[in-house]
Amino acid sequence: MQTTKPVLQVRDLDVRYETPTGDVRAVDGVSFDLYPGETLGLVGESGCGKSTTAMGILQLVNEPGRIAGGSVVLEQQNLLELTPNALRAARWQKLALIPQGAMNSLNPTMSVSAQISDVIETHEGKQNKKQRKARILELFNQVGLPGRIYHMYPHELSGGMKQRVCIAMAIALHPQVIIADESTSALDVVVQRVIAQTLLKVKEELGVSMIMIGHDMGLMAQMVDRIAVMYAGNIVEIAKVEDIFYRPAHPYTQLLIDSVPSLTERKPLRVSEGITHDPRNPPPGCIFQYRCPEVMPQCRTVDPEYRTLRSGQEVACHLYEAEAHEAEAHKAEKAEDAAATSQPAIPQTEVADV
Repeated sequence: MQTTKPVLQVRDLDVRYETPTGDVRAVDGVSFDLYPGETLGLVGESGCGKSTTAMGILQLVNEPGRIAGGSVVLEQQNLLELTPNALRAARWQKLALIPQGAMNSLNPTMSVSAQISDVIETHEGKQNKKQRKARILELFNQVGLPGRIYHMYPHELSGGMKQRVCIAMAIALHPQVIIADESTSALDVVVQRVIAQTLLKVKEELGVSMIMIGHDMGLMAQMVDRIAVMYAGNIVEIAKVEDIFYRPAHPYTQLLIDSVPSLTERKPLRVSEGITHDPRNPPPGCIFQYRCPEVMPQCRTVDPEYRTLRSGQEVACHLYEAEAHEAEAHKAEKAEDAAATSQPAIPQTEVADV
């Protein structure tokens, strides 16, 4: 259980895409907290809503998509209520994005230094040329790039170098929160490791909080503090990384962990049978019911609540109702005991003889 105050609070985020036959619920009431200095992993299969969640937080959802509800609170401000000008000021300075495809994110007609300079001067105004260059070269040094690329264009750089330019842009204004949207997915394994090490170095040096989006569970195990597991636009489990790998609670999380290959153990691949629901018309009850190997009658009608287990894992699954009730009762008993021991003793007063 976290005791510090979250730096970012996402509550009931709802992102939908309009179609002629009804809205697709891409993100359906997602809620989570991000704490100071923490890296939170957002994982799930392709199409589950991970990147759309990031775009919803940053308000970069393009039509026919729209943010239908929820709140994103950073520094006691709901970003979803900001004016366009205030939102533009918050981006890069408070909340930055490392995009999935660096090649598509960088402007091919501008040198990489000019693009970083554009970020800085848009928010801070005109800079002294010499000081600006020194600042950009320092950013390059922070992400492991040589100063010789200062005047180069994106097409002159390798994929890994372009990705590190995007990291340099993200940290240029020292934001509190960085969202890395599958920042290693289009790279080979050697470059993936370099980018992962760069992200860890940046996080430790700047003390930023980070949301890391991806589907590589092995990489997540090395990078993040907690993992939020998404399925069909919903978060079904949030837990510490060691709990997710050694004690996965939700049946979908268990299937994800079983899909991770092992060098020491030969095991058959567990395949989830059934098909996903129509995202325009989700069924009543549990969102995973059509593919769940543990489905029960109540899963067909009753939407499972998020429950906190004794381990601290938060899971939306009917299988853990009894365990969650025990955890709540245990927590209440501990609170009562703590309150009883902290109460000052009542002074005894003498009663005068009448």
